[in-house]
Amino acid sequence: MAQVLEFKLPDLGEGLTEAVIVTWLVQVGEVVAIDQPVVEVETAKAMVEVPCPYGGVVTARFGEEGTELPVGAPLLTVAVGEAATVPEAEGSGNVLVGYGTGAPPARRRRIRNAAPERAGGTAGPVTAPEPVPQAAVTATAPHAHVPAPAPTLTDGPVPVISPLVRRLARDNNLDLRGLSGSGPDGLILRADVEDALRVSAARAATLRTPPAASTAPSGTRTPLKGIRGAVADKLSRSRREIPDATCWVDADATELMRARTVMNAAPGPRISLLALLARICTAALARHPELNSYVDVEAREIVRLDHVHLGFAAQTDRGLVVPVVKDAHTRDAESLTAEFARLTEAAHAGSLTPAELTGGTFTLNNYGVFGVDGSTPIINHPEAAMLGVGRITPKPWVHEGELAVRQVVQLSLTFDHRVCDGGTAGGFLRYVADCVEQPSVLLRTL
Repeated sequence: MAQVLEFKLPDLGEGLTEAVIVTWLVQVGEVVAIDQPVVEVETAKAMVEVPCPYGGVVTARFGEEGTELPVGAPLLTVAVGEAATVPEAEGSGNVLVGYGTGAPPARRRRIRNAAPERAGGTAGPVTAPEPVPQAAVTATAPHAHVPAPAPTLTDGPVPVISPLVRRLARDNNLDLRGLSGSGPDGLILRADVEDALRVSAARAATLRTPPAASTAPSGTRTPLKGIRGAVADKLSRSRREIPDATCWVDADATELMRARTVMNAAPGPRISLLALLARICTAALARHPELNSYVDVEAREIVRLDHVHLGFAAQTDRGLVVPVVKDAHTRDAESLTAEFARLTEAAHAGSLTPAELTGGTFTLNNYGVFGVDGSTPIINHPEAAMLGVGRITPKPWVHEGELAVRQVVQLSLTFDHRVCDGGTAGGFLRYVADCVEQPSVLLRTL
């Protein structure tokens, strides 16, 4: 008589807790051999072909292609035994840890819980850390019918997702009988063991902490609150959540400065350098919209925005603030100049409204006003990037094949590496540099 065994998504190692089904390699009703790859999955690390430890007939598959499954969830069921049409119908006895099967660790035996997991099914295989009494062991071959009591917290093996998890607990002297598994049917996962070890380490550190000194160290204490506290919280969150990277380039800004001089020689309002840089920035974002986005962590999605609300860093007596120019992509240089001036004045007066300080999608940071050449700023969470502009200063530069003194500026882009790779970031920064060196580039692409 055939026996139906359930094969679950194994522990894929390296702390991975889920995988996405990419391609099923077998169909229902198909005969599979022991250790034959049955499904291709994608983890956060790589594409992996998962082999099945049983030989027999596939009776069911769980999950369509594109479905994400947690470690320990059922993958498929296989009928083994007399109804199987392959000689290897018993199961390999291999342990599915890491990216495939391998020889089981020494002194370990496969056991099967005699209690059914669900109607019409049998409990999946678990591993015991040491040999157990004969009454509690069942043979792995399908023709063996020795009953075994269900594992409990007081007697017998504890169900864990893999021998790797059991070894982790044993190496750290952690009793698995005191844990409640978060996996299917109470299965103990790697995360459960790691959480328990962290709690244990925290308790030990508390016990080792010496009593506080009777007198506090001398010095001046300033409460971290108000603007400074808000900035600290936001920057800490950005550094904690965003995997940022920075690229930079030196650019010859001589032509940009000359163009601004010509603009301001004509009748009408004067145009600020910041407004010209903002105009270049919005044009670059139109070509590389990946950088005008944010990451929705809960939904695990990148949200690309169709408007540019441009923030700019403003240093005030009360601290650093980032006013936001709404719909900057729709404004010309004159409108941008006026809005920058209005928001800067409000920032110094302390009269900025919450609406004028929130909703930014990209930040322009002109730290050159502080007399520095470069910086690697922290991204203004939850935005995806920040363009930095250093001071513009005379430097020797090769221009048209000759050494000359030119107005040189360093440009830097700090970006969230989750939303794009270096090619996109480099393309954005190169376009900005080209517009700084040759403002006519901007006119050609408008």
